[in-house]
Amino acid sequence: MFGFGKKATPAEDEALYSPVTGNVIELSAVSDPVFAGKMMGDGFAVEPSAQEIVAPVAGRITMLQGHAIGITRFDGLEVLLHMGIDTVSLNGAPFTIKVTEGELVEGGQTLGAADWDQVEKAGLPKTTMVLITNTADRLDQLNVTVGEVYGGAVVGQATAK
Repeated sequence: MFGFGKKATPAEDEALYSPVTGNVIELSAVSDPVFAGKMMGDGFAVEPSAQEIVAPVAGRITMLQGHAIGITRFDGLEVLLHMGIDTVSLNGAPFTIKVTEGELVEGGQTLGAADWDQVEKAGLPKTTMVLITNTADRLDQLNVTVGEVYGGAVVGQATAK
């Protein structure tokens, strides 16, 4: 009656949301060849112009690693939000994350913030990637619109097999 004891499940939402305000670009345009070559999965990238970080998909937080957040959607697509390039070397310092592992999030929900000045001072690119890490096994179609966008705006759709 009250939902006690029920395990919450992610919303059935196939939309892709911009994780930051900025300019959405094709993954192939990213300066890092690993991301541009889709070695970590298909997806898209954003050149950020604001600090707020939001969920690029609705789902369950499955991994938190300072510069990266893993989210699994209702349909099994595994999405990695990777903030900046080579920012793992900063040990999470520029990023304030406000969600916890296991938490359900809606697409466009605030996850935290990035201090892009710290990233730039370290000489690293701010490019933020949204990657579907199980592309080969689960991704059927991916459609993304490039261009200027606000964080949390729908930029496309990913359909699972």
